[in-house]
Amino acid sequence: MAKKNYTIVVIEDDPLVNETVNEIMSTKYSRVYKYEDAQKALDEMHLISPDLVLLDIFLGHHNGLDILENLRKQGYNMPVIMMTAFSDIKMAVRAMKLGAEDFIVKPLDLEQLEISTEKALENYDLRRQVDILSEQLKEEKSSEIIGNSEGVRKALEMAQIVSKADTTILVYGESGTGKELLARYVHDNSPRAKGPFIAINCGAIPKDLAENELFGYERGAFTGATEKFRPGKFEQANHGTILLDEIGELSLDIQVRLLRVLQERKFYRLGGQKEISVDVRVVAATNKNLEELVETGEFREDLFYRLNVAQVHLPALRDRGDDIMIIATSFVDKYNKTFRKKITGFTPEAADIMKRYSWRGNIRELQNVIERVVLLENDNIITKSSLSFLKMDKKAPESNLVKQATSEEVELAEGQHLLKISSSGVSLGNIIKDLIVQTLKITNGNQIQAAKLLGISRAKLRYRIEQQGININNKTITN
Repeated sequence: MAKKNYTIVVIEDDPLVNETVNEIMSTKYSRVYKYEDAQKALDEMHLISPDLVLLDIFLGHHNGLDILENLRKQGYNMPVIMMTAFSDIKMAVRAMKLGAEDFIVKPLDLEQLEISTEKALENYDLRRQVDILSEQLKEEKSSEIIGNSEGVRKALEMAQIVSKADTTILVYGESGTGKELLARYVHDNSPRAKGPFIAINCGAIPKDLAENELFGYERGAFTGATEKFRPGKFEQANHGTILLDEIGELSLDIQVRLLRVLQERKFYRLGGQKEISVDVRVVAATNKNLEELVETGEFREDLFYRLNVAQVHLPALRDRGDDIMIIATSFVDKYNKTFRKKITGFTPEAADIMKRYSWRGNIRELQNVIERVVLLENDNIITKSSLSFLKMDKKAPESNLVKQATSEEVELAEGQHLLKISSSGVSLGNIIKDLIVQTLKITNGNQIQAAKLLGISRAKLRYRIEQQGININNKTITN
């Protein structure tokens, strides 16, 4: 029978017992090291890296329990089976508290020793597999948000504050800016971190199925509902966090039910008679202006106020400056591992293209671009030609009037304005941002006067300033 590929260490000061255990272990396992001197075993442990230790408790001048404690303090987590000629309950309890896998009394039952050793190694393998899977899951579901731009720093500062308070959060940002990543960051840094994190895209589910998805159903609720019951996303997120992405897409009927869950933390499954109680934190996210949807009657005002306890704004990628290359480099590292490539970075020309590209799809688009480039690139660096498939925005030549207006050399009549955009389009958010910046410059940063010029309330202007990340510092207005 082939020996199993494990390393065993035997620490026993009785020569006869030491040799007996060594012979038994050597018939089943590839590498067995025997020690009568406990200190020598400790000194050489880092060279051996054992999968299991068989440790006597009484070792002359040394105590096996002290040796076990020493091993754990040094970070060794392999299973340790204690061996002793004395059956002492207190000793056994201490051994287990120190992390011993088993406790065997002499004279040794050799069959029991073999069974105990085999079981300990199986459990150790399972623990190692769980650790590997956990690390992989952390990599796949990492809540690390990369970037140093001011907008991201502000978002993270706010997220850090609100994560500790068990309250509803509203995250604003264009599609692909990382709203789910921010929600996971809030969850991972909250008291609910050990609970589930459930994300649902409200815009991706048919309106007639939204109630089923959110609240679940019971048998007979509709044709085809043959299961006794099916829990919805809120039940799945119990004691954790639920992200309702693109919440502005929910119908008014579902908004009514959602409001009740937020207020009372109770709901009925579709077709159910029993009220379900849940303890869930809600993070809502949207790329729309919910305040405007309230004004048009597309979003309930009471639900908006219930969600709008704390706001976090994520800037668009095109507004994040050097973050573009930082994030791109992290994706290069990721896909180097996936595709077994060794791409080291970007040429200056390629980096310039990356910075000037519009990134309408934000980080999601950036990730897709890097995945494609790394997969197809045969060189060890990304060049301008590697990015030739990107369609750069064509900058239309500005008229003299526009140039003059930009430099504030043209005075406009009352009610008059100038607007010139690229033929390939432009973000409405950028237009609004530019309009607000120009107005604030006219009023030297006075928000009350700026609001009057724009014909909106001061509260709405302040909301827009925060949403767009406009900085007002000592009457200096910057994007």
